[in-house]
Amino acid sequence: MEDCIFCKIINKEIPSSIVYEDDKVLAFKDISPAAPIHILIVPKVHVANVEALDPQTVGCVADIHMASKKIAKLMGINEKGYRLITNSGTEAGQTVMHLHYHLIGGMTLGAKIY
Repeated sequence: MEDCIFCKIINKEIPSSIVYEDDKVLAFKDISPAAPIHILIVPKVHVANVEALDPQTVGCVADIHMASKKIAKLMGINEKGYRLITNSGTEAGQTVMHLHYHLIGGMTLGAKIY
């Protein structure tokens, strides 16, 4: 999508602090981190959110989850634990309408996620 900031980051039109990339996903540091480690993982295919997934795009969720394991290991938090979150829709707090997951860790996170 032409006006999608994450698509522009994927296309390297906007700089970001990339921590991981493969042919299906891109992961970069969040500019407003909620924890010492806060990485955004986005599929390279544009999908607005979970509600927009269809049989042709649902595989990107598996790609994100597999990448999250690699990223957690790269960040040194795979054994201690991390949180993987996605928001779907504005009432859930989604501000960029491109499916993305937040990988958060590097500190003790409480049981509540809100």
